[in-house]
Amino acid sequence: MPSSHARPLCAALTLLCAASSVAWAGAPSAPGSAGEAALPIPSARAVTLPEALAYARAHQPAVRAALARIAEERANAAVPRAAWYPFLGATAQVLEGTANNTTASTFGTEVVDLPRIGGTRSNPTAADGRWRPYASTLAAIGGSQEVFDFGRIAAASAAADAQVTVAQRAADAVALDVALGVEEAYFAVNAAKSILRSAQQAYERAQVHRDFAQAGVRSGLRSPIELTRAEADLTRFDTARIRALGGVTAAEAVLAAAVGAPDPALDAANVPTTPRELPALADALRAAEAKEPQLQAAIASLRAQEQQTRAIGASMRPDLQLSATISGRAGGAPPNGADARTINGFVPEVPNWDVGLVLAWPLYDPVIAARRDASRAVEQVRREQIDLQREQLVATVERAYVSVDVARRALPSLQREVEAAQANYAQADARFKAGMGTSVELADAEALRTDAEIRLTMGVFDLAKARAGFGRALAENL
Repeated sequence: MPSSHARPLCAALTLLCAASSVAWAGAPSAPGSAGEAALPIPSARAVTLPEALAYARAHQPAVRAALARIAEERANAAVPRAAWYPFLGATAQVLEGTANNTTASTFGTEVVDLPRIGGTRSNPTAADGRWRPYASTLAAIGGSQEVFDFGRIAAASAAADAQVTVAQRAADAVALDVALGVEEAYFAVNAAKSILRSAQQAYERAQVHRDFAQAGVRSGLRSPIELTRAEADLTRFDTARIRALGGVTAAEAVLAAAVGAPDPALDAANVPTTPRELPALADALRAAEAKEPQLQAAIASLRAQEQQTRAIGASMRPDLQLSATISGRAGGAPPNGADARTINGFVPEVPNWDVGLVLAWPLYDPVIAARRDASRAVEQVRREQIDLQREQLVATVERAYVSVDVARRALPSLQREVEAAQANYAQADARFKAGMGTSVELADAEALRTDAEIRLTMGVFDLAKARAGFGRALAENL
């Protein structure tokens, strides 16, 4: 299903070609005589369609941004696995405060730091001893190592890996949209060049008619109105070819932007081959459902949310870690039943070390339970989105299928229209040269012929564009 990456390109190119064709019917006449020389066509680097697609896949900013998002999710997936690596830390502390020991119990909290002051006398002899501060120092280094996580880390890693898959499917969708934009821009360049050829040929024929009418007026065989009408037609066709040249320039600029090339414009090196035949609609729908990246991204999002729900639930499991610390400490407060240190606690001279296994088990946490329930609700949203994506995909494939079929069946009629218009023009030209026809009759035949040629060009463009859109819906380039 084409996304916003490709739609503006397609709309701009279609309007571009349509504007060139409209020039034949209603272009205002420019003042003065028409130019005699062919228009200078700006040169641009020519690329084939495979070259343009390959360059866009490697350099188009939208593709590069999608690949960067994949790299971001892979980096995020490494975060939960880092819990298996050892953790090291160090601390140095200097504390000045009272040291009145009591039998009071306290809770450990992450919000307020409570120093341990046990081991000191609880009833100082001095009346102001309760408010006298003492120094304490600490210098320590320690570490911890995960021993067994009961599946907590594995669940979190699986949830992170699922997000990588979502990013990959999204990148596939971006790559297909970019490829569709490149193909449409490439086809538009060919269409604009074909319109320019028709414009130039019509202008050259109008020059011949103007010269023929001028010779007839000079010889007295034709009235002056024949020459003025021929001059007016020549000026109108000159305006039309100028606009057609502008269409080519604009289409080449759009192609360069779609490819992501540094060039201000790119030319199409060759006319693409006849579009591939359509598969059966039932086969197309099955292929689209199996490969279309936006649907696959929706499915991957559901899987990722399910993994996230499991990871949240796994955070309620036990956790076993190995802890070890080496420290030096000292306190200046007088101990209970012993002499105080002579250094008053300013040097951490008392060594300690410890090694232990720590088992932590959050038996019940209502916040985690609520987060798990919320994640399950998101899962249901993801399921509904998958159903919506499937319906949209079916509609897109069917619409693209019909568009290709209609465009393909219209080509023979457009070809016959061109042949009939060319035959009509030949008769009008012969009548004009034989003195039996008028400039009005010849101008009508010229306009009919040119319009038919442009309509055929647009028909070829519509078929190529519709087939590219059908291929995007089926994800044929993946």
